[in-house]
Amino acid sequence: MAPATPPPSATPPATEPPQHTGTALELLVHGVGGATPQEMLGDPRTVRVTGDTTAAVYRRSEDADGEKHPERYRDEPVAEAYCWSGLTSGNGSRALWLLLLPFMVVNLAHWMRPAATGRTRSVRLYGVLVRLVALSLTVLLTAAACEVALDLLAWQCAGADACAERRSWLGFLSERQGGWWSQPGRRLALAALVPTALVGLLWYLSNRTWSAYESQRPLDGEDFDEDDPFGAAAAHGPDAPGPDADGSPRKAVPVRPALGRPGFWYGRRLVARLRAAHTAAGFLTVAAAVAGAAARHDRGAEGPVPRFIGAAVEGGIVLCALVVVWVVCRRGRSERTRDTRLDGALISCLPGSALALLGLAVLYASWSRPSWQSSGTLPGEATFRFLALGQGILVIALAVVARGLYRRTPEPRTVLYGLGGPAVAMLACALGGVMTGGVAQRVADWLDGPGTPGMGRSSDIAGPPVLLSWQASVIPVLLLLLLVPVLVLVVRTARTARRLGPVIEAEYAPEPPDEGRTRRIARIRATAALTDSAPWILGVVSTATLLLGAGAIAGSWYSDQVPGRAADGSGPLLESFADAAQSTGSWLIGFGFILFVAGGRRAYKDASARRTIGILWDVGTFWPRAAHPFAPPCYAERAVPDLASRMSAWTSTTPRGRLVISGHSQGSVLAASAVWQLPDATRPRVALLTYGSPLERLYGRWFPAYFGSEPLLGLHRSVHCWRNLWRATDPIGGPVRIGADPDPGVDRGPLKDPLAYGRTTKLPLPEPILGHSDYQADPAFADARADLLEELGPRVPRQAEARTQKGTSGRSSG
Repeated sequence: MAPATPPPSATPPATEPPQHTGTALELLVHGVGGATPQEMLGDPRTVRVTGDTTAAVYRRSEDADGEKHPERYRDEPVAEAYCWSGLTSGNGSRALWLLLLPFMVVNLAHWMRPAATGRTRSVRLYGVLVRLVALSLTVLLTAAACEVALDLLAWQCAGADACAERRSWLGFLSERQGGWWSQPGRRLALAALVPTALVGLLWYLSNRTWSAYESQRPLDGEDFDEDDPFGAAAAHGPDAPGPDADGSPRKAVPVRPALGRPGFWYGRRLVARLRAAHTAAGFLTVAAAVAGAAARHDRGAEGPVPRFIGAAVEGGIVLCALVVVWVVCRRGRSERTRDTRLDGALISCLPGSALALLGLAVLYASWSRPSWQSSGTLPGEATFRFLALGQGILVIALAVVARGLYRRTPEPRTVLYGLGGPAVAMLACALGGVMTGGVAQRVADWLDGPGTPGMGRSSDIAGPPVLLSWQASVIPVLLLLLLVPVLVLVVRTARTARRLGPVIEAEYAPEPPDEGRTRRIARIRATAALTDSAPWILGVVSTATLLLGAGAIAGSWYSDQVPGRAADGSGPLLESFADAAQSTGSWLIGFGFILFVAGGRRAYKDASARRTIGILWDVGTFWPRAAHPFAPPCYAERAVPDLASRMSAWTSTTPRGRLVISGHSQGSVLAASAVWQLPDATRPRVALLTYGSPLERLYGRWFPAYFGSEPLLGLHRSVHCWRNLWRATDPIGGPVRIGADPDPGVDRGPLKDPLAYGRTTKLPLPEPILGHSDYQADPAFADARADLLEELGPRVPRQAEARTQKGTSGRSSG
């Protein structure tokens, strides 16, 4: 018997759209400038899920138990916000970190080596050269402190009656007083407290900031092959096959790039070892300045102190200095495993030995020498000359090694054809010279009153070393030379903006053209493109600095006089130019130093000012302290383990859950680094959403060994899916340019900015040009997030709810 057919008027039972099997989580990571949890989540009521007052994960109060009620989150994920701004901003006292800028810049040079495989020795040599440049900066800073305290104050001013009379607080050191402290050696011993305290402060800050920022252990994971310490194959991502020795295809094996190894974000042993070496170098510099002056006097005149004592102290200083150099040249970071084991004897004995030698030097210099009188300057001229010359030689050697690495595996997008690291190292040396020389110049001008140190006219003191005056004099010349590339950029930007006008009007057609609106959009786009011109500007500055620095060394060595005196008799024009360059450079150094500190303090207290310069500072402090232990602390050694731990904890407690980590600007770099740290089983369950991201535009070009094309391709292969949003008006973010066949479709852009050209019915007021901010305001953001969630998990029918017909939809109270 045939089954009965339903009447024509009957309708099939309603079926609801399918539903994901588990709750979805969106982990938001903010970028430069920071953001409050309320701003990130769009709700004034938030609750801290995990973390502390420095960095934590927050949710909306109503989402606190979202995993228990998946029926509430059918159309959108549970939102969490990771706020890490407390790691890089805070009270105004943190502006003092800007005084450590040369140390931060030279630490950047370590990470900017070109990507190269199979060049283990060259890679190690590159690291050794950078660490030696970093060590020279510590010696330079300590030598400058010795120049101010020992030479200018204790030796020159206290030894000159006219200077000591104007500075009453130096009266007890004056030779005219004839007191116990009036002897030059004892004055030097007392003044040595200033540079010694400076070195001790740097040691304390390095040790304290490690405990506060960088002591977070990454996730437990497997160690890596001892035969592949630099990850020659690890840049290609998981499932990237490579040939065997005989050329046959090799079975795909999961590999990780450098940023995914267990020890990358935990280099405690190296930082502690370098801290001990640099602290010892600082103490030895002070000891050499104190003992050297006394030993030279004893060798030149008969006195109560046996000469062999000075020779023994100086010999001990030389031996300890050789140990310091040996420690610095030893093998650097271990990225395969965490550097948990400390070299206890080395870390405690090396600074302790240097401090003991400093104590012996102080006692030796304090020995009574009634016939010793101070005149002229301490012989520190040779110290600064050899430091500057040594830094130049090290930078040139670093450039040779970097160029060789680049030629091995060239990447077209790498800045300056692999010479970015040497250029940045040269910039660090220039900053160190300007800052230390500027302090010495300003103190000398202050002590000398109306006179000009080194000019010999109405001067009570001889002034700082001649080289410092020559270095100050080249600053105006460098600024004049920089006018040429600046003018070229201005002209090129204006021409680019004019060419973009018709293109912009065509994009927004058929809306009627508005000349003012078009010009403003074009100007912002052309200005945003200036970011891509930064490499060659840095190359010009570094090359000019190297050549002018060499000229300053040659001029000071040949004339042994300040530029104003060296130009005497060369003609009125050259004499006036030398005098103007010397005085202008000295004031520029002092004025720039004050502006530098004041601007840094404002940047830490004012969010708008911080966003202006924050990207450079956050890039500098993103990287671990692999070259200089006194650099500002690395916030990523706290933030990356935080994010990786949160993602692993959530995926382990939510077996069917889907996770999208969403990072803006610098937050996208943290997000990518955290994804690399995830276990192999977790990464395929994660989707990555980046917007306004400098991953390729900045990090890929400047740090190709860690964010180059191969590591980014590996990142794309390791996660389940990835979308990157960018705008042409964004000066920081850009496409990530994943090179694969077929095109993976990671980049979505350039997004339209502004969203509307003129006034519309839906948008009756003029729309702003967003640039680097407010990507969430673009509908493309919601579409990209929905696409990622769609790709992450399977769907099943809502059978139970279809039968019960409770009538609930969207979010419910549960």
